Amino acid sequence: MMFDRGIEIKTPAQIQTMRAAGLVVGETLELLRSAAVAGVTTGDLDALAHDHIRSRGATSNFLGYHGFTGVICTSVNDEVVHGIPGSRVLRDGDIISIDCGAIVDGWHGDAATTVAIGEVPDEVLELMRVTEESMWRGIAAARLGGRVSDISHAIETTIDAAGDYGIVEGYTGHGIGSEMHQAPDVHNYGKPRRGPKLVKGLALAVEPMVTLGGANTRTLADDWTVVTTDGSWAAHYENTFTLTDTGAWVLTALDGGKARLAELGVPYGGD
Repeated sequence: MMFDRGIEIKTPAQIQTMRAAGLVVGETLELLRSAAVAGVTTGDLDALAHDHIRSRGATSNFLGYHGFTGVICTSVNDEVVHGIPGSRVLRDGDIISIDCGAIVDGWHGDAATTVAIGEVPDEVLELMRVTEESMWRGIAAARLGGRVSDISHAIETTIDAAGDYGIVEGYTGHGIGSEMHQAPDVHNYGKPRRGPKLVKGLALAVEPMVTLGGANTRTLADDWTVVTTDGSWAAHYENTFTLTDTGAWVLTALDGGKARLAELGVPYGGD
């Protein structure tokens, strides 16, 4: 069903199918976290993701999307998003942001994580921590009857309170459901209580992208890979979630987000 401003509202059964897709994504990212070590190529990770998604009876929503050639995005160091997997070898001291999606029975899941390869500087580990924390704080700020920008404001506030970081503005979170990218956009900054209302059946992918330097980016000649213009390193985290009568349900987290939401004092809305 379409809601205000072309926003898709899912039935409970459709949300359950999105949960199935989300579990495939969550499992795949867990597999890739363990496999992302020095000496492995980004193409190796892509092959692992491809095999796991297929083994679970799902399909990739990245492969072939506007001509994209991988089932995951692999963005290393100063690459923010949309890195194409291939022959690049991961080295000790790198970080890699892995974005993954899957489709089950026509319904989508989408999530991302950033992984440290071996020993990385403390400031990079802190960048990763802050970025992930801002994602969870954004989800925790969502309430039925609230507004999409409540999420945005919580993300920005968390990042700004943690230090001098760049919040990438040209790329956003998004609605998700029968398509991977739908209305509404979920910005990573902004004032609260603005934008579409948060209602049952709305599913959103929340994905802050944060840098150690400035917020400006450019796209490489491959027309996909987005890098920081100042060469600063970036982190990227993402989860797909929805709201139920009892609270938030993170469809791409293996535990539904129950543990992290409890830490933040937020009611859990999953089964």
